[in-house]
Amino acid sequence: MFSKTTNSGGSGRPTAPSQQISPSPVDGSRAPGRQGARVASILGADLLFEGSITGEGELLVDGAVKGDIQVSRLVIGEQAHVQGTVRGVSVEVRGQITGNVEGKSVHLLQSAHVEGDITHEQLSIDVGAFFQGRCSQFRPQPVAATPPAAEVIALDVHQAK
Repeated sequence: MFSKTTNSGGSGRPTAPSQQISPSPVDGSRAPGRQGARVASILGADLLFEGSITGEGELLVDGAVKGDIQVSRLVIGEQAHVQGTVRGVSVEVRGQITGNVEGKSVHLLQSAHVEGDITHEQLSIDVGAFFQGRCSQFRPQPVAATPPAAEVIALDVHQAK
């Protein structure tokens, strides 16, 4: 473990061998305090994807997609073109979508161009965004209050009068 080497200072004390330090991962997946942190998947501007995309994480689309997308958090970049239905808990649109959008929170930014229907719980449309279609708001079903338990009253019909 330790080797005896002589220093230029001549102390003659054992020193630890030099250690190789490897760089930390770019995604920070092993960084202290960030265990379990997810990094967004990216579909680059130079890519054309044909087919459906599904997942539980976050997706940033900068390229073109011909097909449906369903992820937890979706960001459509300014240069992106999507033909198909997009679904997510949070959907942020900066680019172009031809198809329906479904999400709990939908945000169309100034550069957005959407041709299709939007189903949402919360909808935000910035000035300058283009939207052609219908929008319908859904609300979460209220939790039904349980009716009070019926009280059972026992009558003694054999009581003396």
